Amino acid sequence: MTRTTWLCCALLGPLLYAPFAVAAEPPKLDAANTAWMLTSSLLVLFMTLPGLALFYAGLVRSRNVLSVLMQCFAITCVVTLAWVACVYSIAFGDGGASNAWYGGFAKSFLSSVDFKAIRPGTTIPETVFAMFQLTFAIITPALVLGAYAERVKFSGMLLFSLLWLVVVYAPIAHWVWGDGWLGKMGIMDFAGGTVVHLNAGTAALVCALSLGPRKGFPDTAMPPHNMTMTVTGAAMLWVGWFGFNAGSALAADAAAGMAMLVTHIGAATGAFAWMLCEWLRFGKPSVLGIVTGVVAGLGTITPASGFVGPLGALAIGGTAGVACFFATMFLKRTLKVDDSLDVAPVHGLGGIIGTLLTGVFASAFFGGVGYPEKTTMGDQVLVQLAGVLATAAWSGGLTWLLLKLTGALVGMRVDPEDETEGLDTVLHNEKGYDL
Repeated sequence: MTRTTWLCCALLGPLLYAPFAVAAEPPKLDAANTAWMLTSSLLVLFMTLPGLALFYAGLVRSRNVLSVLMQCFAITCVVTLAWVACVYSIAFGDGGASNAWYGGFAKSFLSSVDFKAIRPGTTIPETVFAMFQLTFAIITPALVLGAYAERVKFSGMLLFSLLWLVVVYAPIAHWVWGDGWLGKMGIMDFAGGTVVHLNAGTAALVCALSLGPRKGFPDTAMPPHNMTMTVTGAAMLWVGWFGFNAGSALAADAAAGMAMLVTHIGAATGAFAWMLCEWLRFGKPSVLGIVTGVVAGLGTITPASGFVGPLGALAIGGTAGVACFFATMFLKRTLKVDDSLDVAPVHGLGGIIGTLLTGVFASAFFGGVGYPEKTTMGDQVLVQLAGVLATAAWSGGLTWLLLKLTGALVGMRVDPEDETEGLDTVLHNEKGYDL
């Protein structure tokens, strides 16, 4: 080799190697993104405790108020323990050959989550990512309990919720968010239209059908016992949902900003549309109606929140308010299905509508982020439909099996006499009010 060749190698070698050296650098922590995700984790936990707990507790009769609060607290505890043991690993681990379907058990007991670990593909610690996703895992089975409120054993609720988290929630979370098969197909579910809302809504419908109605339904009126409590909980849900949706960007960036904006637009539009429907149909708008419309709008915009613009949020929120209102009337008044707190028509239908319309309003024509290269609106809607069908089938079928298993092991329904007396006294030996 000549002296000239050696000189060229000495000068150009570092330049040729530099790109590879940069690419090999490990991801670095971003303090701003980490701070935002810590805040988002608190906001999403705030949605369950106290938000959903108060929202649900106000909707039941006074003799069951403590039972609902207890269920929300207990689910938070048991989900946390299961998350550490294996559920985080099943949802977000690397399952090797089976990675398309489940994440495996390599991260059981959070074995790889230490002080220095950065979640791959992000700039935040894996501890923060695990905590953020844990708050989603907590609220999803907590949503389901609204379908069977006022009539189930505490032991049955706990066992069913635990089994459902492991067998139903964790695999679907992996399919969509854990590099599973739906994610590889290109499904657009920014914050949980399939994983959380459709999943919980489907399970709620199966629970309501399998367990049967509350004693006296539909002939006996069962109005909410404390609307002030319900409105307070709904307000907390609205605020916490900004962490739910905008936090799903996993960064303090433009996607988080748009997600927060469209979340608020969707919530307001859904509430206003529900209020108008009720006003026109019954002559008076109700507080219960407007807060239920808020939840419908929030749940429906969830899968779309990082993909659509303000125009899409208006369309999705408005559709949610109208469709979920009439679905609630149809399920309870026509089909006589006692989904106690309207989980299926609000969260289930909302998840379907939001997931499908994401495929439409993600189009750049409507101000969305657009589609992957060579993907048309029709292609994307078909992918969204596949996600809806897969989630509903998996959740519905396995929920039915788990109810049967739980019923055989510890029982699910309380005795009719205990239901009449109230779960607060029968199951917890306490009363919510001493007047």
